Amino acid sequence: QLDGLTVYFPYEYVYPEQYRYMLELKRALDANGHACLEMPTGTGKTITLLSLVTSYQLAHPDCGKLIYCTRTVPEMEKVLAELRNLQKYREQELGKTTQILALGLSSRKNMCIHPMVSEEGSRDSVDAKCRKLTATWVRERAAESTARGEEAPMELCDFYEAYD
Repeated sequence: QLDGLTVYFPYEYVYPEQYRYMLELKRALDANGHACLEMPTGTGKTITLLSLVTSYQLAHPDCGKLIYCTRTVPEMEKVLAELRNLQKYREQELGKTTQILALGLSSRKNMCIHPMVSEEGSRDSVDAKCRKLTATWVRERAAESTARGEEAPMELCDFYEAYD
């Protein structure tokens, strides 16, 4: 319990600085305000923030979204792993499935698996080559050609086309 809010924290112990961080963050959320909080490296900022905000959202469904930005892909992967761990813990505690919507976004340079595109060197060249394979106008022109029984005049990205 934190100031009347049940906080789902997936680790056995909450450090004093984590508790203070959560308390200040909750006060900012209660006041519909902003917060600028600092904690040293390695003190559990990520799980502290995620635990407090997702618990707050569970108690106040109308409170809005959390947008969490990172600088690197490994940092993003760490946040998403912590969130999965937190969701699993929360479901164990509540005895039911809970929904946490999370989306990790990155550039084509980091995420593309198309062999021709991913071998490109720069971000700009990856973006350009990807657009040539996936742009709406390219896909429409290919569909029109196919409908007329002609071979598509350009290559499409099989990965993009097969994505559900």
